[in-house]
Amino acid sequence: MEQSSFWTHPLVETAGYFSVFMLCLIVAMVIFEIVTKYKNWEEIQKGNVAVALATGGKIFGVANIFRYSIENHDSLPVMIGWGLFGFLLLILAYFLFEFLTPKFNIDAEIERDNRSVGFISLILSVGLSYVIGASIS
Repeated sequence: MEQSSFWTHPLVETAGYFSVFMLCLIVAMVIFEIVTKYKNWEEIQKGNVAVALATGGKIFGVANIFRYSIENHDSLPVMIGWGLFGFLLLILAYFLFEFLTPKFNIDAEIERDNRSVGFISLILSVGLSYVIGASIS
C-alpha cells in the first residue's frame, strides 16, 4: 500500500476525523464549563436534569457543526478551522441567549434544575447548530 493511499483510506480518514473531533469536543466542553456559572458534571452527577439537557444540547450542537464541516471541507486543518469557528458562534449564541432574557438568569435557572429553561437551551443549541452548519458548508 502506498503511503499516500494509506492516509486517504476511508478507515484512516475516519479515525483521524474522529480523533480530532473528540479532542475539539473536550476543549469545547472545558470552555463551556468555564463560561457557565455552575459545574456541569457535578450538577449532572447530582441528577440535575436541566443541566443535563443544556449540556446534551451543547454536545449535540458541537457534533453537528463538525459534521457539516467534515462533509464540506476536504482537509483536516480546514475542517478544524470551520468547526472551531462554528463552535465560537455557538458560544456567542449562548451569551446572546443570556442577554436576551433579562427577566431571569439562564445559568441560575438551569442550576436550580428549571427543566423548561434547560430544554429551551437544548433546542437553541441544536437549532443553531443546523443554521451554523449550513452556513459553514
